[in-house]
Amino acid sequence: MKTLVYIVTCVVMLSVISCTSRNKGGDDVQVLMKDSTVISAPQRMQVSDTKVTITYKGREYRSSVVRRPDESLPVVTNEQGERFIDNSIALRITCGGKQIVDKVFTKESFASLVDARFLKYAILEGLVYDKTTPQGIIYAASICYPQSDLYVPLRLTVSADGKISMAKEELLEEVYGEDAVSN
Repeated sequence: MKTLVYIVTCVVMLSVISCTSRNKGGDDVQVLMKDSTVISAPQRMQVSDTKVTITYKGREYRSSVVRRPDESLPVVTNEQGERFIDNSIALRITCGGKQIVDKVFTKESFASLVDARFLKYAILEGLVYDKTTPQGIIYAASICYPQSDLYVPLRLTVSADGKISMAKEELLEEVYGEDAVSN
């Protein structure tokens, strides 16, 4: 008997809910449920630690690039309201046991090369060894909008004595013209 009362009560409740979900025009009202998963903590990239050995001007250099989410930096918020922890990247280069470079970069290290409006919503994504040239050891860096394809490519050149120069990389469209990219 209790089971029958329970079933009848459920049916009546569903009928009431069903009837009240129609508006005066008789159209069905749709209620969209929000996803119950809410990301409350800022998102972060994984720690990366890359070590390479580089031969430059006949000498062997050891390079270490370590990227870490850095909670001491301001949190970046995108247009959708998602929050991201920015990164700091440590570059260390040694030659023959002697420290040539020991520097930590943040996106602010590149403020003279990147538009301030872009920088505000971007994070320092990465720094990787690229190649050697007569001018020095070349690293490619990127500052990007989190979880997007929008980025600013940068180039760091490290001389044999550890001096670092930075430049904004030219995009392919600018170097080769738009015809080269559209093929």
